[in-house]
Amino acid sequence: MNRSAWEDDPHPVGRRTMLKAAAATMAIPSGTAEAGELPPEVRDGIRRGRRYRLRELGIVIGELPTGRYNAITDVPGVAVGYRTLIFDRPGPPPNIARTGVTIIVPRDEPVWRNHCYAGIHAHNGNGELTGAHWIAESGWLTSDIGITNTHQVGIVRDTLVKLEAERNKALAWRLPVVAETWDGPLNQMDGFWITEDDVRAAVADAKGGLPAEGNVGGGTGMSFFGYKGGSGTSSRRVDHHGNAYTVGVFAQTNFGRPRDLLVKGAPIGAELPPPPPLGPAPDKSQGSCIIVVATDAPLLPGQCRRLAERAGIGLGLVGGVASNGDGDIYLAFSTGNDIRPGDPLREAKAIDNDEIDPFFHAVVEATQEALLNSATKAERMTGNRGTREGLPLGELVEILKRHRLYP
Repeated sequence: MNRSAWEDDPHPVGRRTMLKAAAATMAIPSGTAEAGELPPEVRDGIRRGRRYRLRELGIVIGELPTGRYNAITDVPGVAVGYRTLIFDRPGPPPNIARTGVTIIVPRDEPVWRNHCYAGIHAHNGNGELTGAHWIAESGWLTSDIGITNTHQVGIVRDTLVKLEAERNKALAWRLPVVAETWDGPLNQMDGFWITEDDVRAAVADAKGGLPAEGNVGGGTGMSFFGYKGGSGTSSRRVDHHGNAYTVGVFAQTNFGRPRDLLVKGAPIGAELPPPPPLGPAPDKSQGSCIIVVATDAPLLPGQCRRLAERAGIGLGLVGGVASNGDGDIYLAFSTGNDIRPGDPLREAKAIDNDEIDPFFHAVVEATQEALLNSATKAERMTGNRGTREGLPLGELVEILKRHRLYP
């Protein structure tokens, strides 16, 4: 650390942040490799086909510390639930299911009783996020968040309305939030496999702790830079004048040209052998990424929108360009204020805009790691048009070593 920068910083919080950042760069996170080498048990696990989170491989993104689980569920009250459908049925097509539903619950009480300030950003709009116009208009998130495949947004949305109507007898109307990415290469989407019961099961499954990643929920049939993608998550902690806040990110990945993949700036995709293509356009982005950002820091709707925009920087740092065919849509929400319907006058706290940069950094770091976790945890999958291989973890580590970026 440059001592003059330390001494010249007039803010004690800034000095604490610098100290923590320096410590984070020097220390190897718990459960990861020692400097320069994979633990033998991880190397053996890779040979046996086991999949690992990025930090289990000794790869650290950024400088900020993570939450307990390094997941969106580190934000108090946030829960994640899945329903995963993987089966082949006899008979003529459609008969191959590789799909599912993801549910993100924003609070530990029904969000229709206590809304969240929220904002959205469409990096490229070839996709769907239902309820987006009302979020942009009101700045409120008033429902759980669903993520699924492109053709089944409707059943997820309708079931979320039904569930709320069953629990909230005073319900007059609702615009639930449901997003999608396209899993056509592995899932026969015209099978319309997801049912109301599947959505209800995903909602019932929602819980805290470390969510599963890779081939689960809405991410089951998705792709990432020509390899298997899916569901991924990460988190960062931010110290703001002695108050500890968490920024969590959840991503459903389905984008990227193989040669564009970057990890810590290293050209991973360019140095790996090209993965076998699925479909007639192997050199195009696979199509879409949904990113959900959650925080317990008190933020206003415009500030949430600014956090959502920074998720796009994280996507760019792993090689995404928000291609023409992609639906790269990001939603950020804050649980730091209570917004109870019926209050004629409400007060809200907010981080000052001059103090918001550490939260931007947290989003960028956690987004990169969530995106990469979706691939490092995803397993090889054969489906509709062929096979998506898992991102080769041993080769990933070796490339980072060659570029002096490991760990």
